[in-house]
Amino acid sequence: MHPLRVALVGFGFIAERGHLPAYLASMRSGGPYKVVAVADVCAARRALARRLVPEAHVYASHDVLLATEKGTIDVVDIATPPCDHAVIAAAALEQGLDVLCEEPLAASLEAAKHLFADARRRRRILFPCHDRVHAPVVKSVRRVLDSGRIGDVRIATLQTFRHTHARGVTEWRPDWRRDHDIGAGGIVMDHGSHSFYLAFDWMAAYPSSVSAMTSALSGGDTEDNVTCTMRFPGGRIATAYMSWTAGMSRVLYTIHGERGAIRVEDDDIEVVTKKIDRDGGLRWETESAWAGSEGADTSDPARFRSVLDELAAAIAERTVSSLPGEDALRCIEVIDASYRSARLGGHEVPLCGEGRLEERTAPLRPAAVIKDGAA
Repeated sequence: MHPLRVALVGFGFIAERGHLPAYLASMRSGGPYKVVAVADVCAARRALARRLVPEAHVYASHDVLLATEKGTIDVVDIATPPCDHAVIAAAALEQGLDVLCEEPLAASLEAAKHLFADARRRRRILFPCHDRVHAPVVKSVRRVLDSGRIGDVRIATLQTFRHTHARGVTEWRPDWRRDHDIGAGGIVMDHGSHSFYLAFDWMAAYPSSVSAMTSALSGGDTEDNVTCTMRFPGGRIATAYMSWTAGMSRVLYTIHGERGAIRVEDDDIEVVTKKIDRDGGLRWETESAWAGSEGADTSDPARFRSVLDELAAAIAERTVSSLPGEDALRCIEVIDASYRSARLGGHEVPLCGEGRLEERTAPLRPAAVIKDGAA
């Protein structure tokens, strides 16, 4: 079989630094992918694409690419700002192509439900680029949870601190994340999915309600701070806080179970478990480790290679109703509910999971523990 022929639509920072290196590694190693076309609205970015992928055909728009390359591509990889995700994905699905898309897959819940319905009808893969789950420290968290050391998860906190929004490439509107017409929102739209799909995984469930408060401390027409509380079955709670106006850049997670807890600070992980002595006394054991990423920033190509491995398996198996797809739809549902709650002054908004693909089940992964300072 020929490699999966990829059209990369949007050639900004994340496409250049994350997606493309993963594809090039696949091409060098005889893997299942080959980039055959690139589209971007910016002439300077198109010129760069020609230099980096000289064998690919380069276009100024996705519609010209799809019309010209019809029958010569298998997968459309969408790495544009969120305002264009749904339109490009719908056009690709209409041509019978599989789709990989940066999060969120759509800027509204209605658009997302239409996309997934279309993908199911056409038996195409609509796959989210949920790369954070492939970060080494997050994989370490999953191994500890699977080991059962802290017991069932009851509470989780997910804090993402940034001193400013992520800037795009200098050649094309580097501050587009602060423009609602392009970003389709602010930090909730930009960062929310990563916190939400991790919460789903750690709780092994989807939330039943959301309450949120937002603010725009630095002005502009998009929010730059949000606190979001998700209520899960059994009264369990996960709270996400995200900021573009923090005094430092850091990621802090805590996961609390009945027998202990996990604390993550960037690439450091600490596991605390309670022990009962023979005389009935309570003591705490703490283990720490560093689970460093291969990359220095969120564009880590190793994470994208893991996403591409999952995508290739989904395409081979025709797993149309995949767990990542369900997570993506639920992320957009939580984003939508967060904005609605914020408009209502933080009132709790119930979630019904309308349009869901399937029920979430706890992932099955080999159990492991931290040993000898390595996670």
